[in-house]
Formats: sequence, structure tokens, C-alpha cells
Amino acid sequence: MRVSAIQLAYTDEDSQQTRIERAARLVRAQHGSDLVILPELWSPGGFSYRDWGPRAESPTDGPTVTALAQAARDIGAYVHIGSVIEGSETALARLAEYDHDVTALPELPDGERHLWNTSVVVSPAGEVIATYRKIHRFGFGSGEPKLLEAGEDIVTVPLEVDGRTVALGLATCYDLRFPEMFRALLDAGAEVVAVPAAWPAPRVDHWSLFARARAAEDFMAVIACNTAGFHSRTEMGGHSVIVDASGTVLAEAATDETVIVADIDIDAIHTRRESFPALADRRLR
Repeated sequence: MRVSAIQLAYTDEDSQQTRIERAARLVRAQHGSDLVILPELWSPGGFSYRDWGPRAESPTDGPTVTALAQAARDIGAYVHIGSVIEGSETALARLAEYDHDVTALPELPDGERHLWNTSVVVSPAGEVIATYRKIHRFGFGSGEPKLLEAGEDIVTVPLEVDGRTVALGLATCYDLRFPEMFRALLDAGAEVVAVPAAWPAPRVDHWSLFARARAAEDFMAVIACNTAGFHSRTEMGGHSVIVDASGTVLAEAATDETVIVADIDIDAIHTRRESFPALADRRLR
């Protein structure tokens, strides 16, 4: 299975429409890939909290999803569009009444926000086939935990590639720090896990470490697609990486906007699980 990870860069000066158009162009350039993945929250801005309100959208027919679905159709590939700020109809109606400034996202209690950091996967036909609401919200009481709801569901989605079905697990950024989530994805049948992120530069060593560790300990391939650039006074870490089930790095980016491509051998994932059956020795579940 050939995968492309687009390490998109953007700044505060880029409009949302500019970002969407550039991302769609980059996706259309990935002819020959079976799966293309983009970073977390690149459309609204990973740390651009004040923009999340006016840039919240439906995960099925919002501007980001619509543009990337068309790009998926154009190249006949699965596209993981990264993630968007998902708003329910109630939340979108409420936000439309706000002055779209720093107050665009009112600080409401959990359960009343109806806003999520939601990943979306579209098929080669441009249809939404999976969504995943980020379970682990980053911010230590600020940012995501204060403004967004937490997701609850472990999500995998079947991809039809080269006459076989590949189970793709979905995780997002901060989820990488929680190995129990990847065990749950493993138990749900995941062979490959896609991890879009907006991981900052100061902790990028942890990013690379966790991506390799999750792959090696769970005998699964990991596609970890980070953001490049500088926005909201935050330098992004880049270093997107594609890792096979042995923990071997197949492709890795530097810090600038770029695309990395690698072929993931799905048969080798199962061969490794059988030849080194450590997973059968698990005692704690």
C-alpha cells in the first residue's frame, strides 16, 4: 500500500480558503498513492483558538471536506483530510450569532459545546467513510479541554487496496502519548494507524519517539503526519514519519513543507506478528 503524508505549512497570514486550495493541489499531485494523509487542524489552525468558531464546519459537507473529497475523486485515492473543528447544527447556529473574535468559542461546560476535533477519511469516490473525534484533548485545562468535547469511540475503517482489505486505525496528535489507545486500536483489528498532528517543535523528539514506539510495540505500521510552519506564536515540529511494524522508519521529513511517500507491506505486518508472537503473551487488558 503506497501512502503519502503531506507535511503542510501555513502561517497566520494564510486565509482558510488559501490553505484549502493549496492542500487540494498537493493531494492532486499524489497520483499513484493509495492513501494520502494531511495534518491535524490545518484548515482552522492547530493553535488558532480564536479562529475555531468561525471556521467550525460539518464533517460531511463543510468547505474543507468538500474540497478534499473532490481531490480524492480526481486521483482515485483514499484521503485522510487530517482534522477539522466539527460543529453540530446547534453549535454552528450558535456560533453564527457571535462576533467572530476572541469570543467566537464561548467557554461552555462539557456536554454543551457540541464541538469536536474530528478526523475525516474519504474514499476514492469522494464519499466520507469514517470520522473520528479526538479522545485525548491537549492543553492541560486550556485550549482543547476548555473549548471542545472529548471523543469516546475507537475507530477503524476498512480500505480496499490491491484486492485486499486493510484496516486503518484513526488517532490524532496527543493520542500518541497514550499507548493503551493503540492497544485498543490493535484489538479492533488495526493494521495501519494514521496520526495527523499539530505537534510543536519543542517536543518533536517525543513525537518521533512515540511514533516508532507505538509501531514497534503493537506490530502495526504508523503514518504520523505533522504540521510545518509557524502560527499563533507556535513553531510546528515537522518530522512527519512513516514507520513499519518493526519500528523501522520508511520515510521521514525535515521541518519544511514537504511530502513523504512510502510503500507499506501489509503482509509483512502479519509475518512479524507470527514470527515474534509477543502479543500472545499479553497479561493485562
